[in-house]
Amino acid sequence: MIPIPYTWVLILATVLFGIGAIGVLLRRNAIAIFLSLEIMLNSANLAFAAFALKLAYEGHGAAAAAGQLFVFFIIAVAAAEAAVGLALFIAMFRLKETIDVDRFNILRW
Repeated sequence: MIPIPYTWVLILATVLFGIGAIGVLLRRNAIAIFLSLEIMLNSANLAFAAFALKLAYEGHGAAAAAGQLFVFFIIAVAAAEAAVGLALFIAMFRLKETIDVDRFNILRW
């Protein structure tokens, strides 16, 4: 098996993080912002997996296992974020009947 150089995977993770950051900054729809945050979280997950792959090929088994453990915890955090985020979107829609973040300001009376 020919391993993919981890630098290419890190470049992909950087590009995905940039796409997610641009999506967070430019979108006004709460669901689109949420999806952009998920892309950013998955890019960090991909970077952890790339470093775990690099450490596994260098023979550092314990460090590679720690990287894979971080990936597992990030997946768990992403699942919890999805559940809480979707519950917030439902509450926002029931309160204001929109999920546009420009039209929804909870601090305004």
